[in-house]
Amino acid sequence: MKILITGGAGFIGSHLSDFLLEQGHEVVIIDNLSTGKYGNISHLAKNDRFSYHIDTILNRAKLEELIEPCDQIYHLAAAVGVEYIIDNPLLSLQTNVRGTENVFEFANKYKKKVLLTSTSEIYGKSDKVPFSEEDDRILGSTHISRWSYSAAKAVDEFLALAYWREKKLPVVIVRCFNTVGPRQTGMYGMVIPKFVHNALLNHPLTIYGDGKQSRCFTDVADVVGGLVKLMATKKAEGGIFNIGSDKEITIEDLAKKVKKMTGSRSKIEYVKYEDAYEAGFEDMIRRVPDISKIKSFIEYKPQYNLDMILQRVIQYYEK
Repeated sequence: MKILITGGAGFIGSHLSDFLLEQGHEVVIIDNLSTGKYGNISHLAKNDRFSYHIDTILNRAKLEELIEPCDQIYHLAAAVGVEYIIDNPLLSLQTNVRGTENVFEFANKYKKKVLLTSTSEIYGKSDKVPFSEEDDRILGSTHISRWSYSAAKAVDEFLALAYWREKKLPVVIVRCFNTVGPRQTGMYGMVIPKFVHNALLNHPLTIYGDGKQSRCFTDVADVVGGLVKLMATKKAEGGIFNIGSDKEITIEDLAKKVKKMTGSRSKIEYVKYEDAYEAGFEDMIRRVPDISKIKSFIEYKPQYNLDMILQRVIQYYEK
């Protein structure tokens, strides 16, 4: 098939490109390099089944030109990362809402199947764990910038479901939980690459808050495999799926584990949220997905545990 990936030069998008090319498909990507980078896809430039366009999904003419001849669309393009969202609130909203609206409009015009990557941020600050796809959402005040990302991605999901229900457009929605691996940058707030990079340099490992907040980390290889299987599963159309791991670790314990695995002399430092982000910033104590639904549809089971994930990231940054 000929497959379009929006945000294809990003961390997940570049790994998805690798995977689809290995399967024999033709891959076309569009990325404005706001959070992605050419270095993620430079190794693919000589592949005659790969092409890239440095442009934005807000460019309607270019987007329609790319969508018309393709068979499937993986819509990954989005403003991502807590720090990026807070620093660029307007552009983030425009990209995540208007850009997604453009994708679905042209996908519907040419009747192309779309997989939309959403986020665990959808669940907001709910303390009902594990998070199930049907759970209520609990968000904070609109004065707090981070909630704009959750709201925007919820609008994306509403758009996808509206096109599915009203236009019969085949769509699949996937909520990603803390995907990590080689090529991921810590520049926009992602904790594992930030810790690993600093640990290898013996720089301080900075923890926001008290470090008791926990997360579940999943290797990008497991996520990419799940995305492709869901896209190929007819009965998944019109559905929403959590993808991730349900194995928790506190951020404090994560920092200690990274120090141990890298043999680092880094100090662990604690910083108040309001000093790191903005006044009134809110974080979630636990973020654990219920992955029973995706298991029942595609027999999903993560192959990488946390030690394996960290080793892959450490090797990447050592190079």
